[in-house]
Amino acid sequence: MPVISKVHKIMIESFYLEELSGYINGHWLSADSGATFAVSNPATGQTLAEVPYMGAAETQRAINAAESSQLDVPGEDVRQSWLRDIAEVLRAEKDEIGRILCMEHGKPLPEACDEVEYAASFFDYYADIMTDALAPEVMPDQVKGCKWTVYKRSIGVTGLITPWNFPIGMIAKKLAPALAAGCPVVVKPASETPLTMIALFRLMADRLDIPAGMINLVMGSSSAIGTELMTSPIVHLVSFTGSTEVGQLLLEQSNNQVKRLGLELGGNAPFIVLDDADLDAAADHLIANKFRGGGQTCVCANRVYVQSAVYSAFAEKVVARAQALKVGDGMTSGVNVGPLINAAGFDKVKAHVTDALQNGAQLVQGPKPEAMEAEKSLLYSPTVLTDVTQDMLCCQEETFGPLVPLVRFETDEEALTLGNQSEFGLAAYVFSADSVRADRLIRHLHYGHCGYNTGTGPAAHTPFGGMLKSGIGYEGGYAGLMEYIELQSVPDGS
Repeated sequence: MPVISKVHKIMIESFYLEELSGYINGHWLSADSGATFAVSNPATGQTLAEVPYMGAAETQRAINAAESSQLDVPGEDVRQSWLRDIAEVLRAEKDEIGRILCMEHGKPLPEACDEVEYAASFFDYYADIMTDALAPEVMPDQVKGCKWTVYKRSIGVTGLITPWNFPIGMIAKKLAPALAAGCPVVVKPASETPLTMIALFRLMADRLDIPAGMINLVMGSSSAIGTELMTSPIVHLVSFTGSTEVGQLLLEQSNNQVKRLGLELGGNAPFIVLDDADLDAAADHLIANKFRGGGQTCVCANRVYVQSAVYSAFAEKVVARAQALKVGDGMTSGVNVGPLINAAGFDKVKAHVTDALQNGAQLVQGPKPEAMEAEKSLLYSPTVLTDVTQDMLCCQEETFGPLVPLVRFETDEEALTLGNQSEFGLAAYVFSADSVRADRLIRHLHYGHCGYNTGTGPAAHTPFGGMLKSGIGYEGGYAGLMEYIELQSVPDGS
């Protein structure tokens, strides 16, 4: 729960943050109550800004504004120009948007700037495909004496709820296809990282001639805003990225509504290294994958399974690379790993390390848990554990931090069994020199994203979505656009 005050102040200077407000029906607005909550830099503890603490009333007005704007949604050519303009200005202002993102999230500045580029790629991609993807489909044969055409219609008002770990990357995945489809939106950012979203809205408000009500921004009470979006009959789709627990709550709240949900939820990614893998390449990919965002990503390796014959050699390579990483304030040159987002995240990493050590794991890189004190710093040094077993917390739960637990396995069949021992199915990774051998694993791993000899995450041009308890629906690719579309079949008997 944020600390709420009625003092309006800002401690981070930026043209994009001159309006430190929500955005409803084309106007920058404070909360009705005048209340604000603080946004802090997790690397320093410094308060960066105080932003409006909004709730149900402001959200309802935003929903109503979005509904009214449906009468003014322009044609595809105009919407396409919006997407191209957003991509262009994001790249032009990458350094400034990246700076804001770095300061409120903590990830290193180069990584934050890369995220801005990643966000721009979604606007580019949907601008490129929308004309063909949204074109009506005329069926080649007459049936029942009619010519049939299938039209792609906007689903209507949508609610977009984003997490803190990718403040601009996650909204791009949702906003780009929504605007391409002609959907008015109500956006709710995470309370930890609203400043990047405010900057994006300032960019759009200044640059684009978007009808009032087409884009709306509310921030504050997650429960009040989320409940309003879920229970409103005006909102036809809610797209949410976050924890499985909240996703399950949204499913419950949709019981009385016939509402489409897009859910990207938790993960527990296995990273499998077979004994014929290029160990240096696998170690490089693991480090890049695991420590991006300080390990606070839903697709980063959480359980690292290494075949017995190469276990010791691979562990040595991982330790050497982890030791070379520099931890600190993301604004400091040369820093590779920033802070954890808050004390709860810090404590979870510490608890997972403590549990593993108490149950027989060996600490081969990183600090002893008792040496880490969350109240002094949210910086947690990259940690590597060996002799980890499947029953330890770090394998049973998503750590969401800079911890590499190395688990030994003997056979490919054991790797598959261990990899699938999770209720989540978001991302997995397999490293092997033998593509046929790797494919035998990949085709049986129940994960929506499965990298072969790469630790890369999703991209704009391909669909990304989870299996099992990791979600419903897709983001990215043609499938991501169709999330915002209703199909309408029109038989023409004339």
